Amino acid sequence: MSLRLSDLSACFEGVIPSIIATASADGMPNVSYLSHVVRVDEEHVALSNQFFAKTAANVRANPKVTLILVDGLTGDQFLLDIGFIRAVDAGPLFDKIARQLKASSAQIGMSDVMRLRSADIYRVYGIEKVPSPVETAPAADSRAPVSLPALSEAIKAIEQDAVADEIIDTLLGAIKRVLGYDNALVLIRDSNRDCLITTGSIGYEHSGLGSEVAGSEGLIGAAATSGQTIKVSDMSRVRRFGEAIGLETEGSENLTRTVAFPQLAAAMSQIAVPMTARGTVTGVLFVESTARLAFREEDEAALEILASQAGGALRASEWEAASTEPRQAAPVPEPAAAGREVRVAHHRFDDSVFVNGAYVVKGVAGMLLRLMLEWHLSEGRSEFTNRELRLAAGARMPEIKDNLETRLLLLRRRLEEKQAPIRLVRIGRGRVRLDVDGHLNLEAAAGDHP
Repeated sequence: MSLRLSDLSACFEGVIPSIIATASADGMPNVSYLSHVVRVDEEHVALSNQFFAKTAANVRANPKVTLILVDGLTGDQFLLDIGFIRAVDAGPLFDKIARQLKASSAQIGMSDVMRLRSADIYRVYGIEKVPSPVETAPAADSRAPVSLPALSEAIKAIEQDAVADEIIDTLLGAIKRVLGYDNALVLIRDSNRDCLITTGSIGYEHSGLGSEVAGSEGLIGAAATSGQTIKVSDMSRVRRFGEAIGLETEGSENLTRTVAFPQLAAAMSQIAVPMTARGTVTGVLFVESTARLAFREEDEAALEILASQAGGALRASEWEAASTEPRQAAPVPEPAAAGREVRVAHHRFDDSVFVNGAYVVKGVAGMLLRLMLEWHLSEGRSEFTNRELRLAAGARMPEIKDNLETRLLLLRRRLEEKQAPIRLVRIGRGRVRLDVDGHLNLEAAAGDHP
């Protein structure tokens, strides 16, 4: 039976470098390694062109070209007889390869070196499997196919969830239950500071809630800026994103105001899937595995469906919460002076908040906590709505538009994780209650910047 390009799917994952062999007009051979080979369709492949001056010259002089692909699961090798058609330096195909190259090269510190010159498209005239001196066993994949009924139930569950915490938790639960992946994060975009903030996680020793990724950094940043799924199937070839960050202790959090990004030891496969709502990327779903080639085409499709559903549900939740009308609540008396003191320091230059000396959160979430604490002290109030918080925050940050629900969720979970004497309790759609266990002292941070 003749081979097709679709039969060689594991060869296009970049686990084992491909090789292109060309010859000059006088027959002098030249061999180059390729960082990326992409299947365009059943008759064409695209090769990434970064440094191919000699290869390009040979192709112009001698059209006979051989491509060697290696199956990352079995080690099987295939010879492809190919012919150059054209080079493209713009368009969807070029952008796809450029994103993948940028994401992977950034992890080894070569993003400024490994820039894509062009995506060179070749026609495939023949595929030949290279005979092996030893018998190779078929790739073993014990995982069952994605269950469509289970995926459908997960989509319905996300659609029915009304608030941000339920949506994110249901999404992460579906990734574990439906697809069998144990390590995943949900990061929500913060356009005010051009970053993505970890708002939900499963499978990590340290939750990483509040950890941040720069808006264009690594796989996650590339997925957010491009709106396209990006994956790496063999992390042994690149340095894992965030590897150099290291785990933060509570003490170092207090010094740096930075939460460490969660790490999976020996991660081999990673995938970043944008969460979109009406064409706008609002966050990124990030999943990783210790297995090579962990994310099959069907897994990637299922993750994209779940992420899209969650993105739309979060946007709908935000709209509904924003429409909740304020209501008058009876003032809550201050705790007796004999109670323990709860010291809260707020730094205006980055809106970071410390409770009894321990760093909790920064950015919009920190500003929201300060607002509620000020109202609590001045008016004796403990109940607040998203709508009034949005209006008050908008006076300070006019550019704030959305994701207030997820910022309140991050604040609530960070307070719980730090076991702070301040709690934020959701008491209804678009409504929260602030509980303070002691005598509140809201301090002006010493040495703060304007």
